[in-house]
Amino acid sequence: MDMRWEPQTIDAEDDAALPGMGKIAGLLRSVQTPDFAGVTFHEVRAKSVLNRVPGESNMPFQWTVNPYRGCTHACVYCLDGETPVLMSNGRTRPLADIRVGDTVVGTEQRRLRRRYVETTVTAHWRTTKAAYRLELADGTTFMASGDHRFLTTQGWRRVGDMEPGEQFVGDARLRRLPRHAQNRSILGSPVGTDKSLQVATVEPTGSDAPMYDMTTGTGDFIADGVVSHNCFARGSHSWLELDTGVGFDTEIVVKVNAGDVLARELHRRSWTREHVALGTNTDPYQRAEGRYRLMPGIIRALANSGTPFSILTKGTLLRRDLPLLSQVARHVDVSLAVSVAIYDDELHAALEPGTPSPRARLDLVRAIRDAGFDCTVLLAPVIPYLTDTEKHLSAALEALAGAGATHVTPIPLHLRTGAREWFFTWLQREHPKLMPRYENLYRQGAYVPKSYQEWLDDRLDPLLHSYDLDGSRSLEARSKHRGGGRVEHNPQDENGAEQLTLL
Repeated sequence: MDMRWEPQTIDAEDDAALPGMGKIAGLLRSVQTPDFAGVTFHEVRAKSVLNRVPGESNMPFQWTVNPYRGCTHACVYCLDGETPVLMSNGRTRPLADIRVGDTVVGTEQRRLRRRYVETTVTAHWRTTKAAYRLELADGTTFMASGDHRFLTTQGWRRVGDMEPGEQFVGDARLRRLPRHAQNRSILGSPVGTDKSLQVATVEPTGSDAPMYDMTTGTGDFIADGVVSHNCFARGSHSWLELDTGVGFDTEIVVKVNAGDVLARELHRRSWTREHVALGTNTDPYQRAEGRYRLMPGIIRALANSGTPFSILTKGTLLRRDLPLLSQVARHVDVSLAVSVAIYDDELHAALEPGTPSPRARLDLVRAIRDAGFDCTVLLAPVIPYLTDTEKHLSAALEALAGAGATHVTPIPLHLRTGAREWFFTWLQREHPKLMPRYENLYRQGAYVPKSYQEWLDDRLDPLLHSYDLDGSRSLEARSKHRGGGRVEHNPQDENGAEQLTLL
């Protein structure tokens, strides 16, 4: 067992450490690790992992496997505790001293301009992470984790990806205001930038350091004069009785015996080898898969039983298993698909922080094609009034065609309970003028009405055809070798280095 994990084990009998976990049978232990700051993994022995899709669902498959409940694709972004944070009263306070309920300055998109607004701190925590040192043109320095994001003129950018010359968004005059300052005139004014906010150098320090972060109502705050991203929640798994949103990102149920249980279930006489879909609820190649390595066992179980299957993912960790998938594709039908929701860096950062970037997912499409597979891309979700313009759709399809995608399936946004509340909160904050249109569009439930779907189809059909992404192109090499047989276990598959960073 990795010693970074063992000392962080939480006693499974400690009810205070396991809110809502009484609903899970077979709980082995709960684990925390600095590599996933703020996240608890609840390792369980599942009795069953093969799930029938509810009859009322409109999904085109009947069976699914989800080795994880919850998703670690979201990052926890952290800064040095001494970083001055701009409070709503005009004073600054060290990030380490911020408390839940404090009001700070964040930003909000209003019409065509981002403006400074007052926002409330809803969560605050401390962790230890590998530190980067970032210096701006005026000599200001930041100590931050590689995952921490600042707003630049090119959108939200991870510290670990930054290069000299990039331009931060903010105002150097807000830097290190005197503690007695009472100037509130900044609220409502537009956010700008200047040359002093250019990145001069950025480099890892080679050591870990204590760091802090918080959650605010706007999803950002002003750190030493520049706009800084923070962690905010997405979905929910309310069945665990966790706070909606936060629990989905920070309380991850891991079915550590998924491969063995699935193999047993698939070898029952009653199993008729119907298609099984993976990635329908939570991503099987989320960051935690780099540590738990559940997918190789699941893939072998499916192949050895002669069960056809498909994988849908946003995670570039799929590359690790492409050799195994190529092997089993000689015996069973294997379909691979990549989800690309947004071809816009800033919107992607706002709605899917912590997931691989659109560029990284395009590279994954190329890798899948190079391995000899067709690659379907789910352009999903298409977000009404935000990503359904002809310009946006055309740019996305052009990029996908260039990456080698063989087919693109657009899917409009659907908003189930939990996701609906989170998305509407985000929409009200970022695009309040769209709220009436969304309330009307989704007035009958989670799915868009037939009229919108038909309108979207009319817009997309000629674009899909022009980029040869309407299903007419196929790769002959895919699945050309068929036959029975058992897929042998390859010990080399188990010896790869653990991947605990964002992929």
